Amino acid sequence: MHIHLRFHDIYFSAPCSLTLLLLTLKMSEIIAVDPINDDRNQASSSTSTSRRGYTRDDSRPFTRSLTMGRDHVTEPFDSEKLPVTLVSEIQRFLRVANLIEVDEPRVAYLCRFHAFEVAHNLDRNSSGRGVRQFKTSLLQRLEQDEEVTIRKRKDKSDLRELRRVYRQYKDYIIKHGAGEYTLEIREKLQKARAIASVLFEVLSTVTSAAGTQALAETDHSRSEFYVPYNILPLDQGGAHQPIRQLPEIKYAIAAVRNVHGLPFLDEFQRRMPDMDMLDWLQFCFSFQNGNIANQREHLILLLANAHVRHSHKQAPKLGEGAVDELMKKFFKNYTEWCKFLNRKSNIRLPYLKQQAQQYKLLYVALYCLIWGEAANLRFMPECLCYLFHHMASELHGMLSGAVSIETGELVKPVYGEGHESFLRHVVSPIYTVIWEEAMKNRNGMTDHSTWRNYDDLNEFFWSPDCFEIGWPMRLDHDFFYTNPSNSRKKKKKLRTPDKTPEEERINIDEDEEMGEPVEEVKEPQWLGKTNFVEIRSLWQIFRSFDRMWSFLILSLQAMIIVASHDLESPLEFFEASVLEDVMSIFITSAVLKFIHAILDVVFTWKARCTMDHNRHRKDLLKILGAMIWTIILPIYYSTSRKKYTCFSTQEGSWLGDWCYSSYMVAVAFYLITNGVNMVLFLVPAVGRYIETSNTRICTVFSWLAQPRLYIGRGMQESQVSVLKYTFFWMLLLLSKFTFSYTFEIKPLIQPTRQIMRIGVKNYDWHELFPKVKSNAGAIAAIWSPIILVYFMDIQIWYSVYCSAFGGVFGILHHLGEIRTQGMLRSKFDNLHLAFNDWLLPPPAKDNKDGIRMWLCQPGFLKGLEKKKGGVLKFALVWNQIISSFREEDLISNREMDLMKIPLSSELLNENNNVRWPVFLLANKFSTALSIARDFVGTYSSLLKKIKRDKYMHMVVVECYESLKEILDILVVGDMERRVVFGVIDEIEESIGKRSLLEDLRMSELPTLLALCTKLIKLLVEGEEDHRYRVVKTLQDILELVTNDLFINGSRTMELFKQEQQQEGVRTEFFDPPDPELFASLHAIHFPLPDSGPLMAKVKRFRLLLTVKDTAMYIPSNLEARRRISFFATSLFMNMPRAPKVRNMLSFSVLTPYFMEQVKFSSRELHSSKEGVSIGFYMQKIFPDEWENFLERMGIENEDDMSEDVNEEELRDWASFRGQTLSRTVRGMMYYRKALKLQAFLEMSEHEDILQSYEAIDRANDTLSAQLDALVDVKFSHVVSCQMFGAQKASGDPQAQDILELLIRHPSLRVAYVEEKENFEVDGPPKVYSSILVKAVNGFDQEIYRIKLPGPPNIGEGKPENQNHAIIFTRGEALQAIDMNQDNYLEEALKMRNLLQEFLRPQRRSPPTIIGMREHIFTGSVSSLGWFMSYQETSFVTIGQRLLANPLRVRFHYGHPDLFDRIFHLTRGGISKASKTINLSEDVFAGFNTTLRRGHVTYHEYMQVGKGRDVGLNQISKFEAKVANGNSEQTLSRDIYHLGRRFDFFRMLSVYYTTVGFYFNSLISVIGVYVFLYGQLYLVLSGLQRALLFEAKVKNIKSLETALASQSFIQLGLLTGLPMVIELGLERGFLNALKDFVLMQLQLASVFFTFSYGTKAHYYGRTILHGGAKYRPTGRKVVVFHSSFTENYRLYSRSHFVKGFELLILLIVYDLFRRSYQSSMAYALITYAIWFMSLTWLFAPFLFNPSGFDWGKIVDDWKDWNKWIKQQGGIGIPQDKSWQSWWIEEQAHLLHCGIASRLIEFILSIRFFLYQYGLVYHLDISGQNKNFVVYVLSWIVFVIIFLLLKVINVGKKYLSADHHLAFRLFKAFIFMGVVATIVTLSLICHLSMRDLIVCCLAFLPTGWGMILVAQIVRPTIEGTGLWHFVRVFARAYDYGMGVILIAPLSVLAWLPIISAFQTRFLFNEAFSRRLQIQHILAGKKKHQS
Repeated sequence: MHIHLRFHDIYFSAPCSLTLLLLTLKMSEIIAVDPINDDRNQASSSTSTSRRGYTRDDSRPFTRSLTMGRDHVTEPFDSEKLPVTLVSEIQRFLRVANLIEVDEPRVAYLCRFHAFEVAHNLDRNSSGRGVRQFKTSLLQRLEQDEEVTIRKRKDKSDLRELRRVYRQYKDYIIKHGAGEYTLEIREKLQKARAIASVLFEVLSTVTSAAGTQALAETDHSRSEFYVPYNILPLDQGGAHQPIRQLPEIKYAIAAVRNVHGLPFLDEFQRRMPDMDMLDWLQFCFSFQNGNIANQREHLILLLANAHVRHSHKQAPKLGEGAVDELMKKFFKNYTEWCKFLNRKSNIRLPYLKQQAQQYKLLYVALYCLIWGEAANLRFMPECLCYLFHHMASELHGMLSGAVSIETGELVKPVYGEGHESFLRHVVSPIYTVIWEEAMKNRNGMTDHSTWRNYDDLNEFFWSPDCFEIGWPMRLDHDFFYTNPSNSRKKKKKLRTPDKTPEEERINIDEDEEMGEPVEEVKEPQWLGKTNFVEIRSLWQIFRSFDRMWSFLILSLQAMIIVASHDLESPLEFFEASVLEDVMSIFITSAVLKFIHAILDVVFTWKARCTMDHNRHRKDLLKILGAMIWTIILPIYYSTSRKKYTCFSTQEGSWLGDWCYSSYMVAVAFYLITNGVNMVLFLVPAVGRYIETSNTRICTVFSWLAQPRLYIGRGMQESQVSVLKYTFFWMLLLLSKFTFSYTFEIKPLIQPTRQIMRIGVKNYDWHELFPKVKSNAGAIAAIWSPIILVYFMDIQIWYSVYCSAFGGVFGILHHLGEIRTQGMLRSKFDNLHLAFNDWLLPPPAKDNKDGIRMWLCQPGFLKGLEKKKGGVLKFALVWNQIISSFREEDLISNREMDLMKIPLSSELLNENNNVRWPVFLLANKFSTALSIARDFVGTYSSLLKKIKRDKYMHMVVVECYESLKEILDILVVGDMERRVVFGVIDEIEESIGKRSLLEDLRMSELPTLLALCTKLIKLLVEGEEDHRYRVVKTLQDILELVTNDLFINGSRTMELFKQEQQQEGVRTEFFDPPDPELFASLHAIHFPLPDSGPLMAKVKRFRLLLTVKDTAMYIPSNLEARRRISFFATSLFMNMPRAPKVRNMLSFSVLTPYFMEQVKFSSRELHSSKEGVSIGFYMQKIFPDEWENFLERMGIENEDDMSEDVNEEELRDWASFRGQTLSRTVRGMMYYRKALKLQAFLEMSEHEDILQSYEAIDRANDTLSAQLDALVDVKFSHVVSCQMFGAQKASGDPQAQDILELLIRHPSLRVAYVEEKENFEVDGPPKVYSSILVKAVNGFDQEIYRIKLPGPPNIGEGKPENQNHAIIFTRGEALQAIDMNQDNYLEEALKMRNLLQEFLRPQRRSPPTIIGMREHIFTGSVSSLGWFMSYQETSFVTIGQRLLANPLRVRFHYGHPDLFDRIFHLTRGGISKASKTINLSEDVFAGFNTTLRRGHVTYHEYMQVGKGRDVGLNQISKFEAKVANGNSEQTLSRDIYHLGRRFDFFRMLSVYYTTVGFYFNSLISVIGVYVFLYGQLYLVLSGLQRALLFEAKVKNIKSLETALASQSFIQLGLLTGLPMVIELGLERGFLNALKDFVLMQLQLASVFFTFSYGTKAHYYGRTILHGGAKYRPTGRKVVVFHSSFTENYRLYSRSHFVKGFELLILLIVYDLFRRSYQSSMAYALITYAIWFMSLTWLFAPFLFNPSGFDWGKIVDDWKDWNKWIKQQGGIGIPQDKSWQSWWIEEQAHLLHCGIASRLIEFILSIRFFLYQYGLVYHLDISGQNKNFVVYVLSWIVFVIIFLLLKVINVGKKYLSADHHLAFRLFKAFIFMGVVATIVTLSLICHLSMRDLIVCCLAFLPTGWGMILVAQIVRPTIEGTGLWHFVRVFARAYDYGMGVILIAPLSVLAWLPIISAFQTRFLFNEAFSRRLQIQHILAGKKKHQS
């Protein structure tokens, strides 16, 4: 049954029940077959004038309700979990209904009804997901509330009820909106405005539906209510907020609102009376509303911040300097682009100054709007330049009143008509191209050359050909064509964006674009790659770094030639014959250049269509030139050899006769170009000018040198920088070549000659190449590993020099000045001076005589002024830092008291001695007392001795003054005061006369101390009952002082006694006696007045008296110590002085988040599958912090914790110790806290600081609101929670945790992508939007909504996530922070200084990326975490220190770098996002910045925290991901451009610090294989035995030398040297040495060697076959046991197979060399390889917790058998089936090219050659060297293969139904095999040794056959052979698994092994006395 339903007809004049409505809707299933196509907007359809009211004018109920008799439901209706398609339109109504329901139930009902009608008009058919369910539940609620709310209505009608409530809120807003703002008032006003705004909308609807007159308030008056805003409330209601009162904000707003004189103004103002520049641009260019609002705030904040820095005089308008700065920053890239393409810039300004500023702002605003709506186009900066170029031209035409030649009308934008025209007509077509190209990637399965990535599409706009696209854009241009395979001819017509990324795109009418299409036949052509093709080949390394490889090859050749001449003196090098031979290297150079020229053409073939003809001509000339030199030089060398022309020099000259040949002359001409390059290198300014100039001669010159590209020009450094890194590399290369020549090359020359002279004719096998002379195979076997070591050992030398230079620079930068608590105490009194110098802004310079006064002012006066001005502020900041430690539970309450500096007006006492924290003064007073007690001498000597320790003297003076102050308050009786202060005056008199030792008995001081301590304790307790004890203690003190302390007695007491006696004479007998001293009721004031400062003094005095040596080790927490030490050290480092907060650069923090942990849930805290809860684990990992947490919660007994502790507090405590988003957000919000504190210090005088510093955090304080306003202008934090919308819709608890973060941190913003269904007929099925939300009234409120052209995740996930949210960031700087990072308050205080680096250029231009340190906070328990922590620390400190200076090649290696935000938003963003190629997305930001003439610096005075993985599996996944990323970098155009366009030495720096490290790792592993196979060749062929027996070669030493280098590489000793040096700098070299030795004892070498294998495997495999992908590691803090199956899956191909291969090779080598080689020589040669092979096999089990636990091994064995036997298939994951894993493991071979398959096949042949060598050593062969022996071995292998196949077939067909027959069949085969072996042993002398050798030979052969089968899988997969290959491979994997698990099972029986493993794996935990055994055992009895 279908019912046509219109809501405004439900209620009209006659009464109608809501029951009827409910029944009607249920009957129709809320379906309307004929939706009414109203002209009105569906989203606001409730405002229709034809609507009939859902209100009642009388009080009678409609009819009997279904809920009659029920109680009214008071629970709020769920307003958060709503259908995605409705949430943005109805959520506000439901939220307001919940807010006001208690007070105004009827109005709440009306709001819900209005929400229902809006929802129904949006989706009449209820086709959206969850819409039907929502409507049903809301209707039920409305039906329940109908009659009850009518009865509670306070007015006669609903209309009056609504108006009454609305006016209440309106009156409140008017009353409080213009008053003084505090945080509390602002929150209440926000709530009132939000409610009033919703009520106004509902009231308008009800009023129009009722047919009454309109409301008195117009739309214009509505703007005074709540308009959602981000930072700036730009509506009328926000005009009185503190942020709007800032002058710079006022000026910026006024400038943006200046639309005077703009064209079409009258027409636009009719639609929008109050418009500004951005509104005007929206009307012209049809931008989205959300984009306009977002960029309006963005532009105003940028202008305001720039104005403050440029306008020193407060002019009443926006300064020109601010606008000019923004113009320069925003359009520097655009103007360079125009210059590069020889196009005139379309930014044209008028001559009038006032009008010019308006035009400038229009251009900046236009660019911001283009950028803000460009979506994925933001990764293509020159594409944005193209769009801006045309739109700026249209803007200029409108501003100048130009007339169109075609139409004769005023110029208007082409795409200015239509709703959201810019998105639909400009962004969407280009986005569609991006999306369609990216889909060809197929998640990295296709070759890079088959699709265009972001760089290809962007680089198209580097060519003038881009202007062929035209404006309006010709959508039939080849740029928009994405199908390379479709070559059908089409008619030339305008191509519209035909598809969305998922389905149909919006159809755009062709006639609206360019008129009628031209009927012309045209063949569309796919443009292909642009300028570069990412080809998967190892040749890319040679192509990118050809100068380095040529240099190394030529150097090797030269050294071999020199060594061959046996020079006795270096002067002999200049002999003509030697020099000519050495110069033969240039023939090799010419050949290499020819190869490089050929490679350039081959590798760029698929980009030929987009290259200009000049590039083709240049490539051709390059090939011809290289070919000519390749021919000429050998000819000259061969014809002119030994034919010299000589000139005689002066007699006695060391040169002798100077001779040359014609070849030398040819070489001189050949080197002319190198000479030119040398000149340009030495004078970098000339090279920079030539590359960036557009003059004809410079263009030609640069064309000859490099392809003319937009990027990579003018990257030369300053002269000083060039000299510095040149000196570094010259030293390094000199060391490397000296070592290589002395220990690698020269020792092999003589043995090589001897080998070549020996004639070996009898081989131990059938020699395949018997005619090859000179024993070439032996020479190759000896030289190959040496050459490989030669090519990679620069990496080792780089580590050595990195350590040396980095260490020196660290010392110069004051690193490690404060390493210990003792060092901190010794320098603490200077901290405030350093604090003043760096962290306080300089004083104002308004004093004309300031410089003269500063120069003339005496030094001590300056120091005193600095001390007085800085100590108070330093004390406040220090106390805030200590308080943050307490809030983080790093210290206890007692430690906090001991570490805080007392804040009071007496901070500086009369003697200018600061009252420092008690922990500095610990034990000082008792020590001074001991010195005085036993001192013999004069008072001056005693005073001098005490003053030697400044803290001791301070504490003595302070204790004395404190005691006087306390007694002054405590003693109030007249007589008592005379006595007490009379005694004090006597003591001071003795001090003044310096007769203290003569007047006082010092031995009584300890007794006095005990009594004073007792008194202070009573005063602190302050209990009335203790009055008597106080009096007695005072009397004891007085008696001790007057009777015992004073040697000659106290005059005061004598006078007192005399007065008492005199009074006693006059006293009558019966008069009562006077009370004793202090005993009368009014003699003392006890308890002391309840004054905070007074009690603080008393407590501090008590601490000074009682605290002993233990306070010297405060804080006890290691993390607190580290943070304090680093903060103190950083204050003595060089940094820019902090500006005022108002003048500082503004910045944002951007944190990408996907689905990681926000907070640990309660379930996670208390339970776990492993039996150990996270809560329990955290308590044991951080025991001291757990105790501090309990103390903060006021819990004394941990057993009562469950009753008293707040669950949310517990969740926070645990989450702040994991790698969670909440930890990151808390850390980043320290920036806000620090800025607020610093702003307060600047706004307050010293007296104000003491009076109001506690008020800055109070919500009801006006000062706090003003500080918040200032900080809001400077800082914002955006978390890009991409899936937040989906999480909310699905009810994910993580969404609620994110909302709680928003509520806790009001300045936090969350950006997410919304995906919802679209119900427009001509629109796409789904609409994607970027949304920014913040917390308002306890809910997330949408601020901006910007529609996207399609799904944003086209490329890599993280950069796309950052890109969609970057438009919501603010400021001039942007910090990229990952969600596993942390920050600290003391570090946040230095952010102003770090930002100032952008304004303190130390080079030709300011930095564009600023790097900073990271502290790894996850190294506390696991040894692996410790290793990773130290490794990472060495890289982010000493490594990056050297990269930044002097090498000048630091890039962006992830977080937490600071970006020049405007520089990067105009140059492609802060990362690159092309799929697969940009897997390591962060580093490409650094590449891009450098190539675009930005530069990166690094500073170590500031750090943030960072988490790393702590389990071996997680670490290996991370290493694999990084290795994958580096292999893709090797193929990338960025590395190519850097390698080609840097000078030689910077190119070396780039190579050895990026891809070179991984390539050298691969070379080192290959070197091991080459050495072993070479040795095996020598042994099995018989060459080695023949050579040794003839005693004509001794090559052991040279081989050992080569292997020694490899050994160091495997052990990781030299590559770990930077880590040791950095530890030495920061912790002391003795501690560093101890840590290094301890790391080795904990098997650090095993770990680093294993990691080396991971890097080499994944780098090599990816560069050959692809398959790079992101590998999530989980970022888990908890370390638990990994199953054997998991370890096997992860490491089988990367480590285990290689380990087994090396093991077999070592065994075979040992087996056949024993007869003629000593075991010692074998051990020296192969010990490192044994170590590496065993490490690769067993490291995963050594570092696996409980890896030797018998129970775990049994479980692992069962799981392994289940996994290995499980059949795979579709839907079965890898961890469940071996078959699924095996198929996935070889997937990379399916998608690689023929060349990669061929290489894989060639590598597989080694197994067959290995078999070839072994079969000739079988006894059964009988010394037969015929090739038939090898053929027979294959026949035997085939027979074995067939037997296995027969058994497999028999098992398939007989095992089920004929089980007995199958067993007999197997027995028959077994007996046959045994009989064959016995027969062969008897007849052919088959020995047991032969059987062993056969196994060693055939096992690798079988594996080689499996590898070959995998290579040819597409050919054989459909045959039965493939099934047998799978069975064969399963058997191999099963066998390897059994071999691996067997030794583990044996060792598990030895308890000491498990204990030893636990000890070395968790040594850090044992040193901290953690309960690791409980954690590993999974005991629950200690669970939290």
